[in-house]
Order: sequence, then structure tokens, then C-alpha cells
Amino acid sequence: MVKKTLDFAESEEVKLVRLQITDINGTLKNVELPVKRLEEALIKGVMFDGSSIDGFVRIEESDMLLFPDPRTASLLPWKSDSEKTVRLICDVMLPDGTPFEGDPRYRLRRVVDKAKSLGFEAFAGPEPEFFLINRKTNDTKEKKIELLDRGSYFDMLPVDNGEETRKNIVVALEKMGFEVEAAHHEVAPSQHEVDFRYTDILQTADNIQTFKWVVKTISMLNGIHATFMPKPFEGINGSGMHIHLSLFSKGKNAFYDPEKPYELSDTAIFFIGGILKYAPEITAITNPTINSYKRLVPGYEAPVNISWALGNRSAMIRVPSVREQATRIEIRNPDPTCNPYLALAVILAAGLKGIEEKVLPSKPVDKNIFELGSGEKLKHKIRFLPHDLKEATEKAEKSRLVQEVLGDHIFEKFIETKKLEWARFMRSVTDWELAEYIDLY
Repeated sequence: MVKKTLDFAESEEVKLVRLQITDINGTLKNVELPVKRLEEALIKGVMFDGSSIDGFVRIEESDMLLFPDPRTASLLPWKSDSEKTVRLICDVMLPDGTPFEGDPRYRLRRVVDKAKSLGFEAFAGPEPEFFLINRKTNDTKEKKIELLDRGSYFDMLPVDNGEETRKNIVVALEKMGFEVEAAHHEVAPSQHEVDFRYTDILQTADNIQTFKWVVKTISMLNGIHATFMPKPFEGINGSGMHIHLSLFSKGKNAFYDPEKPYELSDTAIFFIGGILKYAPEITAITNPTINSYKRLVPGYEAPVNISWALGNRSAMIRVPSVREQATRIEIRNPDPTCNPYLALAVILAAGLKGIEEKVLPSKPVDKNIFELGSGEKLKHKIRFLPHDLKEATEKAEKSRLVQEVLGDHIFEKFIETKKLEWARFMRSVTDWELAEYIDLY
């Protein structure tokens, strides 16, 4: 793979190399090298200061190495020939060559290895949503955000900057090796979705990070702003990132069994049971911001009830109607602010726990859960997702599963960060409070 990557860089006349990693908050970090250092980077790694990356290490432990994954090599389509650049996603190593326990990509690798030890290979496909908006500065230098359109689901709008930008995003993604399956306007005004083909779960996490970077870059080049904020506007739907997930064993879909109810195997049922059981504990990872919980409210299609269903989109987990090799589950509560490595790691780990513990979920709910009364929800054994980041963080902090998956390093830093985020939020004075109380009291 090293020689193949070097030959690729030479044949494409690459000038620069961009090495990328992800911090615990899901933020991409990168360093740029001249192409002459590519061989050295692939073989020996590149030293960097880990203490400067949020959530990595203290200054006295700062020396770390970036090791590029050759399979992630991709040209950046927005760069000119004079600055042609290849991107590689890296694993983080300690100077002695051992993996860094606080690398989010490594945490997902560990769960993937756990799945393999149980005889499974995990595949995932995301549906990330985002808003394309205008950001303007008024006379008082306040930044105002504005919707670009008033469209709704699948609308074919007049050709405007938003539609053109989404088209350019798709073209850029395909140039970088993505198999884009669909791109369309979403339910809310100025909201869009681009779906790309499922693949193994580690590559899916890589793809999500690349996707968000491409969306923001292409939007900026088109003079508009892309945001993956879950709920930037009150009164309309927010942006989620539904995850389609399946397990394969010996080349066959392990979720499919034509002899079982719903044509779902025991493996699928237990996997669903595990995710439902541990959902409250992992929500801080799948929905990690204050704003995430403004989306998880009734009335805007986002799930708030811990339940599963066959096709019913009001449940947290639904099973699409396709079967055989395409049998899969769709987990509907995550949003695109999550760190995809950590989110996919805890989701997969929860499902595997369900298989190991043989967790049987309650029966699938075939009614609109949003319309069920409290008595009916109790009858169906439906619980609720955490209502805010504080509650979610408290549940995550008590979770052995979350601590095991994240490892002590990330776990401690993540909990500390979320507690500080909540404390800052509680000290802030919001526009709502000013509008509600400034004249009343």
C-alpha cells in the first residue's frame, strides 16, 4: 500500500500532503507537508505535539506520531494543479509504536476487533443532514443567520446558490471516491441531505469526517455557510444523522433469518435489545451538545422515545422493509455534531452487548409513538432519552459500557468537557430570557 500511495502521488504530480486526525470533540485537525516527506510519513510517521490537541495529553507527555492510513489517500478536488494536495487520515501512536489510547479512531478499531472476535463484521451507512444559510453582519457587528429558501422535502427549487452548492458538494465527494446514492432537499427550509453508500464501519466514520469537511469547504467557496448544528432554527425540523447498521458473518447478513418473526434473526433482535437497553447511557456520545437536545423534542420527527418498530419512523430504531442481504436497522437519534468514531463505537458496542447478554426488547411498536399517551407508553415499556446534556452526561458517567469503550483517557476528558459546557450554558443569559423577562420584572 505504501508503494501504491507513492506511485499515486507521483502520477498525479501531487505537491502537498495533508495529514488529518480527529480530537475527542470530533473536530478535524491537520498538518501539511511537502510531498517529498510522504514516504517518510508512511514508513516512520510524523512527530507532533499531542498536548496542543484538545483532549489528548499533558505537555510533559506531548511527543506523539501520526501514521497515515494509505487506504484513505484522496486528492482534494478544490485545489489547483499548482497546489495539488493529497489527504490521508492518520492513526495516532506513541513514540514506542503502540497505539495512543486517546485516539478516537483507535477506540472504534477496538470495538471492530471485538465484533470480529464474535464472528461479525459491521457495516454502516449514515444520512447526515445540514443547513445551507447566509451569515450576515449588521451595523452592530452582530452575526445574523438567514434561510436561503422556503423549500420542503424533495422540493425541486429554482436553481439558486443552495441547489448549486449541493450539486458541487456531490461532484467533489465523487471525485474523492465517495459513492453518492442520493442528494435532496430535506423537510425544513434550507435543509439538505446527501446519502452515500454503506461500507465497513471504520471507513464510514472516516467518510463522515470527510463529508462534513467537504460540505463546509464547498459551501464557503460558494459564499454561503453550512452548519451541522442540530437545531439552528426554532419551529422547524432539526438536523439528524440516522445510522443504518448491519452485521455480516461469513459473507452473509447476520440480521436476516427467513424462519424467524419479521424475518429477523436472534442476532438482530438481541442487537436491537442491546442498543435500546444502553441508549440512555450512550446518548451523550451520539448527541453531545447543548443544542442536540433542542432537536430531541416531540413534534419534529426526531425520536424521544426508546423503542423500535418495523418501518415506523416515530421509533428510535426502525427496521426498513428490505430483507435478505440488505437487512439492517436504522438508528434515528444521533446527530451530526457527534464524533463519528466514538458514536459508532458506543452504538456497535451496545449492540454486541445485547448479543452477549441475549437482551430481548419489547415488541415493535406499530403505532405513531408521538401520539401515544403515557399509559400506552408504559404498556409498551417505552422509556425516554435524556432530556438535556446534563442528564445525558450523568448517565454516561455512571456507565461501565461507555467507560470501557472510550477508555479512561477519553472518558475522563469527555465527562469533564461536557460538565464544563453545561456550567457555561447555565451561566449564560439567552435571548429567550431577555424577551420573556426584561419587561415583565
